[in-house]
Amino acid sequence: MNERASRSFPPGAFCAHSSLTRVVFRPGAVEEAGAELARLGGRRPLLLAGRRSGAMPQYASLCSALGEAAVRSIEVPPHSSVEAVKQVARDIVRHDADCLVAFGGGSVIDTAKAAALLVAEGGDLARHATRFTPPDTVHVPALRRPKLPILAVPLTASGAEMTPSFGIANGPGKLLFWDERCASRVVLLDPALNVGVPARIALDTGMNGLAHCLEGLYSSQRSPFSTVLALEGLARFAAALPAVADRPGDVAARGDLLVAANLAGMVLASARSCLHHALCHVLGSRCGVPHGAVNAVMLPHVANYNLPAARAELAVAAGVLAGGGDARPQAAVDALRALQRTVGAPSRLRDLGVPAEMLPEVAQHVLGERGLAYNPRRVAGADELRSLLEAAW
Repeated sequence: MNERASRSFPPGAFCAHSSLTRVVFRPGAVEEAGAELARLGGRRPLLLAGRRSGAMPQYASLCSALGEAAVRSIEVPPHSSVEAVKQVARDIVRHDADCLVAFGGGSVIDTAKAAALLVAEGGDLARHATRFTPPDTVHVPALRRPKLPILAVPLTASGAEMTPSFGIANGPGKLLFWDERCASRVVLLDPALNVGVPARIALDTGMNGLAHCLEGLYSSQRSPFSTVLALEGLARFAAALPAVADRPGDVAARGDLLVAANLAGMVLASARSCLHHALCHVLGSRCGVPHGAVNAVMLPHVANYNLPAARAELAVAAGVLAGGGDARPQAAVDALRALQRTVGAPSRLRDLGVPAEMLPEVAQHVLGERGLAYNPRRVAGADELRSLLEAAW
């Protein structure tokens, strides 16, 4: 299936995505994991976690809730990898797993999706990835086979638990996928559990979730549904991020952030991502920087780049981020910089350890990223992107 991001259909027409995901939100929601899997008919779950999440006391609580039939797979690395996905797929077959449980952030949840896809579709993982033909055509393979159901317990604020899209690191970039059958069937949002996640991780990944909402406002794939969710998500992030920064142990503030992230995931599922995430995917894969942190750095710079082509959308965003105040398009960029300072988010690529000499290579590689297809401003070439990256460095 080819998608034309330039929208050749009539003005006002749109396509929107709606998921079959069941979301359970409450302190202690992780205790319902066993009952929720039983609703799905899952009896032999395979568990996925990262190094940090697998060491949390709450992970032991999850294992207890799932019972003795649950088996743990590999320790998922940051950004994951094709080899990690292949190992999880082998574990699924070896243990005859009939469902997956992902406990962690976007890398863990995306690995569960990719493994479910690989087991169902077979062959080489890369063969199932979406492909981008500049300037605006995205080819999405038809992936019709049933997938193992996934129960996700998200610990970060990226919103990956709500999307049928996922990315897996592969050499200098990421393989990107889209399969509606890979979206989580159950999501447990547990704000009491989330208090155990370091505030820095919650805040940086929250800036990633905010980016999903901002890009959803001006993406060429936006719809009335994604716009409503994006505006509500922006408002909730604008309130929750400072609250978590000020009161990191506050269960209510953590809950507000998780709900904002959940909305952001629904925006991404329908409107897709644009240049901002294309840049962050490559920076993460090539430079090994955390996805949340690099999102925090790039947010105001990409918004400023897109100003000429998205003035109306950024003016609306400015009003939301400022709580009904200044609604000039430029005020959106100013509000993002102010939010960076308020929550102590990183603001320079150099502070993340990105070498200046890698920026031209990153800029060149981004030209082949799918997100450019949906960006409101057409990218003219690598020189433009190098200037943008240098400003962020």
